[in-house]
Amino acid sequence: MANTIPRISLNDGNTIPQLGFGVFQIEPRDTAAAVGRALEIGYRHIDTAQMYGNEAEVGQAIRGSGLDRGEVFVTSKLSNAFHRPDDARKAFESTLSTLKMDYIDLFLIHWPLPTLYDGDFVSTWQTLEEFQRDGRARSIGVSNFQVAHLERLITEARVVPAVNQVEVHPYFGNEEVRAYGRKHNVITEAWSPIAQGNVLSDPTVADIAELVGRTPAQVVLRWHIQRGDVIFPKSTTPERIEENFRIFDFELDDAAMERITSLDRGAAGRQGGDPDTFDYLPA
Repeated sequence: MANTIPRISLNDGNTIPQLGFGVFQIEPRDTAAAVGRALEIGYRHIDTAQMYGNEAEVGQAIRGSGLDRGEVFVTSKLSNAFHRPDDARKAFESTLSTLKMDYIDLFLIHWPLPTLYDGDFVSTWQTLEEFQRDGRARSIGVSNFQVAHLERLITEARVVPAVNQVEVHPYFGNEEVRAYGRKHNVITEAWSPIAQGNVLSDPTVADIAELVGRTPAQVVLRWHIQRGDVIFPKSTTPERIEENFRIFDFELDDAAMERITSLDRGAAGRQGGDPDTFDYLPA
């Protein structure tokens, strides 16, 4: 079943499965079982982060799956606490050690943190470029970067990010960032694709789900897929993990796509932090 997932070409010549499994807010004690179930169902892309605290369990599940390492696309992200280049180098080595892997498929700067570190996320990015050059990160990218942040990297650094992982869902289309990504061949990855569940009771989504005979979650995830973004819904419920996987055997017509897109509330629809001001540092 895993071969039913489309793969998207990145600007560095690598490819990424368009559907992944996310482990944000999954407790470490529950992570290995959830990831293991996802891999059994057919997911081949796992998205974790240093700040999630469950990298070790992700690695454990992949090793226990019986799959070759090369069959599973693994993403992790740099902790906000380690943006200084030397700190980033140590943190990256820790991620590889914790995952028990000698390379990672995609490594991201988790947040730009423009109000911290003297506003310098460029030197952090240049450190990620080192990881790609030495082969320990096959691809590198960013998360939660606004257009102005991306422009700085494209102007001042050597490598254009392969992806930008940002909040996107029907209530917050983040269209300016997505359009900039398309223009510069930066793939958009949509986190919080169902707005933490808030869009699932929307009357428009519910009506479309009834019309096509699918669940509201499947309809919203399919909307993302047809827009060309990468998604990684998360759940610890085996039935929901499987439900989220079954989105490649139906399509939404143009009218349904437009109805969902029209739910965009602009900045008022944002569920998470504003990347221009977000300054969380883990203890």
